[in-house]
Parts: sequence; structure tokens; C-alpha cells
Amino acid sequence: MLPDAKLDILLARHAALEAELLGKVNAETYVRATRELAELTPIVEAVKAYRAGDSEVRDLDSMIADPATDPDMREMAESERPSLLARQADLAQRIRVALLPKDAMDERNVVLEIRAGTGGDEASLFAGDLFRMYERFAALQGWKVEVISASEGTAGGYKEVVAEVQGRGAYARLKFESGVHRVQRVPDTEASGRIHTSAATVAVLPEAQDVDIDVKDTDLRIETMRAQGAGGQHVNKTESAIRITHIPTGIVVNMQDSRSQHKNRASAMNILRSRIYDAERQRVDAERSADRRGQVGSGDRSERIRTYNFPQGRVTDHRINLTLYKLPQVISGEALGELVDALTTEHQAAQLAAESSAA
Repeated sequence: MLPDAKLDILLARHAALEAELLGKVNAETYVRATRELAELTPIVEAVKAYRAGDSEVRDLDSMIADPATDPDMREMAESERPSLLARQADLAQRIRVALLPKDAMDERNVVLEIRAGTGGDEASLFAGDLFRMYERFAALQGWKVEVISASEGTAGGYKEVVAEVQGRGAYARLKFESGVHRVQRVPDTEASGRIHTSAATVAVLPEAQDVDIDVKDTDLRIETMRAQGAGGQHVNKTESAIRITHIPTGIVVNMQDSRSQHKNRASAMNILRSRIYDAERQRVDAERSADRRGQVGSGDRSERIRTYNFPQGRVTDHRINLTLYKLPQVISGEALGELVDALTTEHQAAQLAAESSAA
């Protein structure tokens, strides 16, 4: 059974927003109200359809149970009932999912960090492939990707790349990508055709805001230094590079991509805040659930979450035992959404199961 009280609250809130927008509102209120209304409208339509369906089921049951009902009408009612009940079950599931508690971070921008792991040059090339996969996926969502810092590999790709993904719902769609990604393929330099295995780690951090975490100046050690690079007057003479250490946690961020010390400091602080916030979220999550390691979206970066096997053209996500034989489409970002959707669905199913067992 669906919780009627919650459904009534949703319908009342939807009606209140519609009434609010009919009046005189300022621009900020208009944007907030229209956004909330857009989010509520699909679930409100499902609720109305579900309640209308309930009424239809009751009418059919009455018709079937009434001895005075014409036999042909009773037969028609009995034949319609299964499809109506199936539609009701589908609507009920959609409503239950919509009523699940939302992650407060889901609408945030993302700090995306990709680092080459074991595998030398091949790992750096794979890290570059992963970054381009997310870059293309982000473009398909209408998001903006801005590289904050990058360290290129000797043969191409990246030893490390940090980027900001800006777009509504970025964290909701990317949060299950954190972990170790493994690749199996034959490098271009491998004459014997032997398959090499290498890896890269992905960290997806919700962008922290000032209200999320208080970073005190007294907890920071800030050092300036000359940027390291290919040479030139700027590199030799200007101390624009920044290293910020958060003393309580030991988290260190280095930034030297901009010639402006001010920009480097701002970028470093943005990454530092997101890392501190992510570490605190993980600590709280770990305390809440001792078996969180085995759950979808645990964010445990020591786990191998996905394998990209080029010789067989397949991608396997080990958390949900899903294999897609469309590696080129996934690595290009075009079919990554299928994995994202499957992980989201699995996570929602786990949430629903947890709520059912607690009820």
C-alpha cells in the first residue's frame, strides 16, 4: 500500500506552488517555484492516475461480484482487470521510487579526479580515455567540463587530471563512478599481441559549499613556490604555484596551472573543501553501516568496480554483475548512461528493500 498521507502532502504542495506562481513573485522565487513544480509534476500525475485506477478497480470488482451483472459485461470486466492491476503496480513502483529520500548532494556540481594506477604508460593512456568518456557523457547531458589541473603522461593521456563538472544533477548521475577502473587490451607498442592489464582510479566529489564545512584559516598551511614546467621566464621567476595543507586531516592540494597565484589558490581551496567534505561524508556513512563496503555506491576507492575488455569488446560492472558488449559506445560516453541507469536502479531497489524490512 502507498502512504496516503504522503501523497496528500505532495498534491497539496503541487497545488500551492501553482497558486503561488499565479500571483506576483520576484525572479528568485519564480525560479525556485518553477523548478520545484517541474520536479513534482510527473509524480503528481502518477499519483492522480494511480488513484483514478484504484477507483476503476473497485468499479470492476463491484461489477464482477454483482449477481445482476450481464454475463458478457462480467466477462469483459474480468478480462480488463489483470491489465489494470498491472498498470497500478507499475504506477505504485514509480511513486515509491519518487518518494525515496533524496541525497542532498544530488543536484551539486562535481569535482572529478582521475589518476593513473598500475600499468605505467598504458595506465596514463587509460586515464585519458576515461576523462574523454566523462567529458563526452557530460556534453550529452548539457553540462560544462572545466579542467582544473592536469599532469600528462609521458606517452599521452594523464597521470592525473582534476576537472569540475558543472550541471544540474551532475553528482546524482556520476556518484557511482568512484572506484578502480580496470582495462584489458593490447598496447600499440606490444609486438607480440599480449594483453596488458592496467588501472585508473576515479573519484567523484560533490562540490562543497561554504555552508557545508567550516575550514578555518588556522587549520591551513599555505606555501608558495615556483611553478615547475618546461621553462620560460614565468616558470623561473614567478612564485605562483600553491600548496595548501589541511593540518587536521593531512589533506594536501597542489595547484600551479594558472599564472595567477590568486586563481591557483582559489582552485586549490575549492578542491580542498570538496575532499574534506567527501572524507567526512564517508566517515559518517561508514559509521552508519558496517557493511557499506558491499553496497552500491559505497565510494570505496580500493574496490575494482568495472573492467573494460577491449579484445572482447565488453564492459563489466562488477557491483551489479552487468556486462555490455558495446565497449566502443561506452568508452565514447554515448552508452555510459546505460551503466549509470542500471546502477541507479539497483541503488533504488536496495533502498526500497531496506524501507520494506524496516517497516
